Amino acid sequence: MTDAAPLGEDVRPRLARGVRMVESAAHGGRVLLAPERLFKPDPVAAAILELCDGRSLGEMIDALAARYTAPREKIAADVAALLRTLAEKRLMDLA
Repeated sequence: MTDAAPLGEDVRPRLARGVRMVESAAHGGRVLLAPERLFKPDPVAAAILELCDGRSLGEMIDALAARYTAPREKIAADVAALLRTLAEKRLMDLA
């Protein structure tokens, strides 16, 4: 992964245009559908993606830290890494 500027906590991540998260019995759970692509998020990624509902990055981190009683710094690093990876694959807008 390249060295990139840190994501600000006021960023409001959202799925990119044409990407949606749906329940798929055929794939055994939630999947990200994108034009001609399908991604099966692991349980941690799914928990993060569920919070991409208009919340700011800071709000998402706070919610996950409370839910999993984990250090906020660790949660922040994991969330930022996932969101950057999804943005690189053009599945996520970081605006």
